[in-house]
Amino acid sequence: MGNSPINRDSGLEWRTARTPTPARIRVVTPAFPFPISPVPPLPLPRPFPYVERASPVMRHSSGPLLRRALLCACALSALCAPGTPATAAAPPPVTPAAAPLAAEADQVPFARRYGAVRHGGIVRAANTSITCRTTAPGCSSAQDGKVVRGGRAAANGDFDMFYVDVDSDPNTYNSSRAEVRVPQGAHVSYARLYWGGNLRVGEQKPPKDNGRVLVAEPGGQYKAVLADSVVGHRTAFGADAYQASADVTRLVRDSGSGLYTVAQVNVAMGRSAAGAWGGWTLVVAYEHPDEPLRHLELWDGFDALAPPGGRTERPFVKPGAPGEFLLRLHDLTIPQTAHGTVGLIAYNGDRDRTGDSLTVTAGRGPATALADAANPRDDVLNSTISEPASTTRAQRTPSYTNTLGYDSDVFDLDRAVRGGGDQLALRLVSHRDAAWIGALFVAVDAKQ
Repeated sequence: MGNSPINRDSGLEWRTARTPTPARIRVVTPAFPFPISPVPPLPLPRPFPYVERASPVMRHSSGPLLRRALLCACALSALCAPGTPATAAAPPPVTPAAAPLAAEADQVPFARRYGAVRHGGIVRAANTSITCRTTAPGCSSAQDGKVVRGGRAAANGDFDMFYVDVDSDPNTYNSSRAEVRVPQGAHVSYARLYWGGNLRVGEQKPPKDNGRVLVAEPGGQYKAVLADSVVGHRTAFGADAYQASADVTRLVRDSGSGLYTVAQVNVAMGRSAAGAWGGWTLVVAYEHPDEPLRHLELWDGFDALAPPGGRTERPFVKPGAPGEFLLRLHDLTIPQTAHGTVGLIAYNGDRDRTGDSLTVTAGRGPATALADAANPRDDVLNSTISEPASTTRAQRTPSYTNTLGYDSDVFDLDRAVRGGGDQLALRLVSHRDAAWIGALFVAVDAKQ
C-alpha cells in the first residue's frame, strides 16, 4: 500500500442552479440539453467628439470640426434619451449539443476507487428516494420497521411505492437529505456520490437520466452532477437496476459538514413483485492529524446477487456459489487490537428475509459475521441506513427505519480485526434476496 491517495476519476462538470432545473449558464461539452441564457451584451462605447489632428503641412478650417462635434452630440443625445436602451440587442440563445449518455454495462467489476494510508477516516451520508404511499394501510408501520405482514416486516413489493420529496421545489419529483459529519479541522481527501434504483415497477422509466442527479450542499442551491464513469445497468430478476456515481470532492471540500440534498434520482414508482427501490450515498474520506493512522479503502462496481435458483458467473463471485460476493484487500498492515469500520451499499434487500450475511476475515484469523442492533447477522441486507452504536447517528430527512429496499450500512470491525493481519476478505452472501451490490468501504487501523 502506498502512501499517496488514489483518485482515478476527474472531470466532473459542475453546473450551478437556482432551482433543481440546472441553471441557465454556458456549458462545456459534454452538457445536458437544458436551455442556456444569452451572454449579457456589452454596452456600446460612449460617443466622443472626433477631432482631426492638424497636418503640419495643411491647415484645416474650424467648420468641419464643428460639424463633426455637432453630429456626435446628437448621437449621444439619442443614446441617452428616456426609453432608449443603452445596450445592443441581445444575441439569440445558444442551444448546446445534446449531452451524450454515460457509458453503461450490465456488470461493472469491482475495482479500487480510492486508497490511502492516512491519519483520518471515512464518513458517509445516505437516504432513500422512494417509499410506500403514506395513505396506504400499514405504510407508516412499515417505515417504522414494525411487523405488519403475516408475522414479518413489510417489503417494497407489498406496496404501491411513491417518491420521497422533502424540498419545496415544484420542479423536483424526488428529493431527500442526509448529514455529512466531517470532524472539525479535517481535510476532505476524496468524496464520491453513488445513486441508483429500479427503473421497472408500475412504470418503465427510460435510462437516459441514469447518469444525472441534482445535489445541493448545506445551505446551497442545486447543482447538476453527471456520472463520470461507467454506469452499471442490468435487467434481471424482474428488475431494471442501475447504479451511477461521480466524484464530488470539490463540492464537499468547499462545503464541509451539514445536510446534503440529492434530487431527481431516476427510479420508477408503482408496484410489482420485484418492488420499487432507490437511493443515494455520499462517501467521504478525510485526513485529520489527531486521528489514528488508518488504511482508507473505497471499492465499487455493480453486480447482482442471485436469488434462490439463480446463478451469477462474474468476477469476484465465488464459483459454484450463487449469491456470494468475495472481495480481498491485500498489502495491509493491521496491528493487533486494531479498530475499524466497513460500509456497504446495496439494493433490494428485504427486511426479515434471512439468508444474507457479511463476514470479514483478517489475515489468518477466523471469519467473523458482522451484526449489530440494526442488522442481524443473517439479515444484513434488510433495508436499513445504519451506523455502529459508538457513532452518533447522523440526521436524515426522512429518517425511516425501513427504507423498503435500500441499504447503506456501516459496521464495527473491531471484533473481526483484533488479531491483526496483512489482508481482509469481505464476503457478502444473499441466498434469498435478489439483491445488488454497489460499493464497499473500509477504514481500519494501520501499523505506525
